[in-house]
Amino acid sequence: MNEGNIQLLKTAVPYIRAYKGETFIIKLGGEICRPGRVLDDVMEQIALLYQLGIKIVIVHGGGPQANKLAEDLRLTPEFINGRRITSPKMLEVVKMSFAGTVNTDLVAALTEQEVPAVGISGIDGKIATAVRRPPQMVTNVETGKEESVDFGEVGDLEEMNPKLLQQLLAGDNVPIVSSLVSTKKGEILNINADSLAAQIAESLAAKKYCLLSQVDGVLRDRNDPSTLIPELSLKEAKELLKSGVIQGGMHAKIQNCIEVLEKGIPRAHITNGLKPDAILKEIFTNEGFGTLITKSGV
Repeated sequence: MNEGNIQLLKTAVPYIRAYKGETFIIKLGGEICRPGRVLDDVMEQIALLYQLGIKIVIVHGGGPQANKLAEDLRLTPEFINGRRITSPKMLEVVKMSFAGTVNTDLVAALTEQEVPAVGISGIDGKIATAVRRPPQMVTNVETGKEESVDFGEVGDLEEMNPKLLQQLLAGDNVPIVSSLVSTKKGEILNINADSLAAQIAESLAAKKYCLLSQVDGVLRDRNDPSTLIPELSLKEAKELLKSGVIQGGMHAKIQNCIEVLEKGIPRAHITNGLKPDAILKEIFTNEGFGTLITKSGV
């Protein structure tokens, strides 16, 4: 081990001590969930966190995979403000993609790292019970206009029951949760994975809520990576949303970060999971690697 690595290890020690035994919720964007080098790197990092005594719950969607399957089936994916509109046919695509291909690939990838992974959805053990979202008036952040939107087979969370997750964590397992939920009558609904991850974080009193996607973090100019904002307070995050600087999928991510902070989760992170060692650099270094959001600032 060279001198630089030794120094990095020393820097990480206080963080390791602070986080041992704590729970992290790690949400993986669909672009990270494809088998290959990127997913292997992410799972190696998660395996290291696991070996350090950190309890981990992974939550995922699988948007790119669902979009590709939809296109193969001649269906056109629809979104507004980064949220998917789910028709009955699209729900079948989502079920096949999220709970099928993507979840199985993630379990296999983490198992390869000799970590006991368990693949489930929000439906299992009634982890998440939802109601079908009614049509609602939404301000389209792209156009600035208000419009009526029917999100289709999409759920709004009604109740959380973390018992199954707690049992799995107590048994030293890593739950991998796909973003499907059901109503009390057993009707299956799609749900935004960031939202589900946020609710799981709250129900488990997690120490961290980490969103890994294909972007470096919050950018003042979404077309310019050099405008990355490394740290934000809750107040600043709300101001950015109101100003219209944040659009597309990042809009939903920031909303969920605000929600978890207001519910008592100390820190929310957004970083680029496509880059090597992104999780470790964001969590275990002073300078971080993406955007850290806290209730009162750092």
